[in-house]
Amino acid sequence: MATPTAIVAYLALFAAVAAVFLFANLVIGRLTRPNLPSEEKLEVYECGEPTIGSSFVQFDLRFYVIALLFIIFDVEIAFFFPWATVFGKSVELTSPNMAIVATEADGSEKLSPVAVNRLQELGVTNPQLPVVAEGGLTAGEVLQGTAKKIALTSFADIGVFFAVLLVGFAYVWRRGDLDWVRTVSSQRGEVVPRAPPHSSEPPTRAAGSILSPTSF
Repeated sequence: MATPTAIVAYLALFAAVAAVFLFANLVIGRLTRPNLPSEEKLEVYECGEPTIGSSFVQFDLRFYVIALLFIIFDVEIAFFFPWATVFGKSVELTSPNMAIVATEADGSEKLSPVAVNRLQELGVTNPQLPVVAEGGLTAGEVLQGTAKKIALTSFADIGVFFAVLLVGFAYVWRRGDLDWVRTVSSQRGEVVPRAPPHSSEPPTRAAGSILSPTSF
């Protein structure tokens, strides 16, 4: 294990190399790149399109709502990756095609290298065969039974996690947070006529809905 002083020294060395590398590239670019400014090159643009009007405008709040919902669900879905690792390794250990036990030349048994690797990936620091088999089962069968329990537990765990995600998704959907144009539930389906040209009177809302007989 490295000492705290060594860790700080490594971090300082890494920061110094990064700063020198960045500064050297900036200097080389400043000395070698052509410098031919023009009126077109100095214009401000966004994604290759010329700007129209001032950039200090009010941004639509709906973009923030959609982006916030995306970040929330995207971060939660990232937890599926470590779960998939644990579930996949456990299911692999339960496979009948995997050799769990390896027999030595003297007749003794030990875990096969593949099984040791999978158990270490699951977080077992010193994987070993069970000393005493239970219920007349072999050591390999006991280990496969334990792996099956881990797989079933992880499957139930991700089921609960996914159900919570679906409840949250249904909640924001029911509230209308995913609708680009939100309307009051009592006004949905109603017709709002346009005001005639050059009229100073505000538009009046129709009494009936487009689905009611009085609106036809």
